[in-house]
Amino acid sequence: MSTPQRILVIGGGAAGFFAAITCAEKPDTQVFLYEATPHLLSKVKISGGGRCNVTHACFEPEQLVKNYPRGGRELLGAFHRFQPRDTLAWFNTRGVETKTEEDGRMFPTSDNSESIVNALNDAAQKNRVKILVQHGVKTIQYLNEKFEVELNSGEMELFDKVIIATGGNKSSGGLAIAESFGHTIISPVPSLFTFHIQDNRLVDLAGLSVEKVKVHANGTKLTTEGPLLLTHWGMSGPAILKLSAWGAREFAESNYQFSIEINWVPELSQTALSKKLNEIRIAEARKQIATFSPLPIPQRLWERLLIAAEINPTTPWAHINNQQLDKLYKQLTQAEFTVTGKSMFKEEFVTCGGVKLSEINFKTMESRKQPGLFFAGEVLDIDGVTGGFNFQSAWTTGWLAGQAAGDCP
Repeated sequence: MSTPQRILVIGGGAAGFFAAITCAEKPDTQVFLYEATPHLLSKVKISGGGRCNVTHACFEPEQLVKNYPRGGRELLGAFHRFQPRDTLAWFNTRGVETKTEEDGRMFPTSDNSESIVNALNDAAQKNRVKILVQHGVKTIQYLNEKFEVELNSGEMELFDKVIIATGGNKSSGGLAIAESFGHTIISPVPSLFTFHIQDNRLVDLAGLSVEKVKVHANGTKLTTEGPLLLTHWGMSGPAILKLSAWGAREFAESNYQFSIEINWVPELSQTALSKKLNEIRIAEARKQIATFSPLPIPQRLWERLLIAAEINPTTPWAHINNQQLDKLYKQLTQAEFTVTGKSMFKEEFVTCGGVKLSEINFKTMESRKQPGLFFAGEVLDIDGVTGGFNFQSAWTTGWLAGQAAGDCP
């Protein structure tokens, strides 16, 4: 009998678990998973409000990669090998049924992230992955065809191969290890954050949402569409989160001080909106302009936009002149807001940055600098927009790394 390969996976998140399980399913492997904290799969547990947005119902790799501000080009081939359909099949064969919501996000039918956590834990246990928490890795050296791993405790261990899946946080240690092997690190900055905005138009409107808006970051080419949520501190929702992901670097460079322009009614062309407002002015001539919102935006927001357009809400529609209508049109389609900072979803922290992608072989996720060293998940300079895309890149890169590391040399 041959001696099994000793393989270390560093990081007990989605990518680490997937890599460890995939690797352990291969013959002649002995897989260890080290997690520096006391907690395993912490993001999986709390993502999607505790429901776990496991992936997205986008099954064409060419379309799927469009949801990754960084890493899309490199992931194209990877998604041809393991994509959302494969993720669903993987969990389904392990007893987890899934459902698709209107916006394409996919969740376990249980609406409980424990379904995903339990499936991963069960698969790891079944394949004899040895999981050790509070096992932080301090340094790794490659000596005599082995990886010599020094733990924070001072203990030394030897492994044949190592998979780093420590996430994108600077303090996780994976980036320092990658750098010690000659890898270039793209400095991590936050992605997927909400905007701090103090504006009279938004006071006391927290909780209101608009189904579809268009948001443009002034001074850039960045424009996104989608639902928008008003919060106590400013704005959130998919339209804002997508913009924050695509503009992660630029917004960091501006120290999160910039302005945005919002079109609250992007479904209506300039001509159609002008026509609609004029028709209402005639049809509802005697009614006060604030009586109802004639457009698909909440009544209270409509009232604030009227005030911003210098229109008294009690004014009858018949008394609205063309100049006022023009100002209202501008508030509806080109409302400018000043962003003064950001808020992170601490539990769902996503970063832009990490190990430089050109230094990784995306067929195997193996380092081009050090044979036998692999990477998976957010430790790489990969990030997706909100909607299950970050988990999908974790499953895909974890699976590829696990497959390749588990193969005999």
